[in-house]
Amino acid sequence: MRQVFIRFDACNIACEYCDTGTDFKNCRVEKTPGKGDFHYIENPISYEQTEKIAKSFSRVHSYSLTGGEPLINAEFIKKLSLKPLYLETNMTLPEKAEIIKNKVKFVAGDFKLSFAINNENYEDIREATIRSFKILRNSKTRYTFAKIVVGRRIDMDEIYNNLESIKDYISLAVIQPVTPLEKAPARGELLNLQKELSEIVELRIIPQTHKFLNFL
Repeated sequence: MRQVFIRFDACNIACEYCDTGTDFKNCRVEKTPGKGDFHYIENPISYEQTEKIAKSFSRVHSYSLTGGEPLINAEFIKKLSLKPLYLETNMTLPEKAEIIKNKVKFVAGDFKLSFAINNENYEDIREATIRSFKILRNSKTRYTFAKIVVGRRIDMDEIYNNLESIKDYISLAVIQPVTPLEKAPARGELLNLQKELSEIVELRIIPQTHKFLNFL
């Protein structure tokens, strides 16, 4: 089954490996999945337009909200009638998470490491992340997992402590080697990381598959 991919352009933090542009004048809509036959709608696009386009595709698993940072547009998301919603978020906006916590069925929540954020207030970001995971925690009605992007230098203590702080709120954790892979850890380091962290939560290593497939 496929997803309908809805990308928001703004973000509240600037990760060093971010691959998403900013200041999109137009919304780009692919008419046929995988064909690259795009047409353009001037931004800002309304939630009614968004729903109409999203519902034109059949047999979808979910509607993926990605970014940028979707939670910046929490009020927009709250208006959507699309179901089920799959939220991809940096988990740093707990107040916004409260607004849509009953709207989303799936949550792929980042836990940013300090190397990724050139911000002297990392501890504040970390605490906000933990609060967001608590708000959007895994439950009978919501499937929540954590994603941690790792670079060439691995700080095992930092990753361990971060996962320890949210282990009760997630179903599992995904370690994602940073793209491009030249900046990613060696294979042996990734496997050792998985071995060590599996003591805390179920853990998987999954790269950015859309990069390898050249999708979006």
